[in-house]
Amino acid sequence: MKITDLKCAIIGHNPVVRITTDEGIEGYGQAESPKRYLKPHVLFYRDHVLGRDPTDVERVMSTIRRLGGFKPWGSAVSAIEFALWDIAGKAAGVPVYKLLGGKVRDKVRVYNGAVRPPLEGITPQHYADNMRQMKESPENFSIIKQGVAFHSPMSTEVPDFYYGDHVDARFHPNRGLLTEKGFKHLMACIEATKDVCGDEVGLALDAGPGMMAPDLLRLAKECEPLNLMWIEDALTGDYVPYVLPDVYRDVTMATSTPIHTGEQIYLRQNFKDLIEQKAVNVIGPDPADIGGIAELKWVAEYADLHGILMAPHGTADGLIGLAALVQVCATLPPNYIAFEYPTGNPEWWYDIIDGLPDPIVTDSYIDVWDTPGLGVSFNDKARAYLREEDADFFD
Repeated sequence: MKITDLKCAIIGHNPVVRITTDEGIEGYGQAESPKRYLKPHVLFYRDHVLGRDPTDVERVMSTIRRLGGFKPWGSAVSAIEFALWDIAGKAAGVPVYKLLGGKVRDKVRVYNGAVRPPLEGITPQHYADNMRQMKESPENFSIIKQGVAFHSPMSTEVPDFYYGDHVDARFHPNRGLLTEKGFKHLMACIEATKDVCGDEVGLALDAGPGMMAPDLLRLAKECEPLNLMWIEDALTGDYVPYVLPDVYRDVTMATSTPIHTGEQIYLRQNFKDLIEQKAVNVIGPDPADIGGIAELKWVAEYADLHGILMAPHGTADGLIGLAALVQVCATLPPNYIAFEYPTGNPEWWYDIIDGLPDPIVTDSYIDVWDTPGLGVSFNDKARAYLREEDADFFD
């Protein structure tokens, strides 16, 4: 089997990869919804993969893996990897999890980071009300993540929240030491949120990037009685192109509150120090950023050897990304907690993809399906949503 073409279209908000073969088997991958600018980067790899056997996934990936980078650029490589596994599974007539070593669980736990109503304000009551709404969602999530500090409106809407000059830009550019006023406001919102969660729902906090190490340590120590699931990406994360494992380790070793990072990190090599130094308690690589699902599995197993837990990121990975997460998380070792549940955006994504269960999530779990490949496919309705410049995507 040989690859005959690699295409990329922006469908809704997500870049979607299609790989075709000379045997008529095609595979699909998907990048995160904020990355509509990624299409030219995906197409950059076309000449590197044409003529290769897509079922030799590792051989194909070895030609393009070195040409990626930290979020967002590893996303193009990752989406191509999804499509290769999709083809390999279809060619073998088995779900991808079989090719990754077989499943160790029949259903995978997910946590909520994307099924959320708007946060209507920045007071503790607003945070409590928002959590109450999420707690009542039909998916019955057992873990819910909430954005606070620099991963929330607090840093811009709470007067004198931190010492620093505000940068008006996307992707969490602000960073600085919290004021006493800012820290007290942050704690009040967290405590109000936790009161709603009780012991029925695990509370995770997405706090940055942007916090300074002394503030993260103070926050983690103050939150110890609250039994949080974790504090995520407080120092680095998201679009930060470095890791700082030594700084994370200073905090992690001084608190019982679990510390988490990893969504922006590309490739196993960039998790090495984080894991070997035991710099955090939980890692959260995103399969759409780390270099794909096989890379994520390798890192999960290496983390397990070091006593580090695994909670993959995925909030914007879309429905093909959801399928990829289900397949790989079915195979992960017992350090797996849950993955962040992606949604279709816009809503019509659910009309153009076949193969997902209905409902998708039941009591915070997704049943692992057995359809060959990633197990999802586009139906005929999808053509209506192609942009003019992508009209030949399915041809």
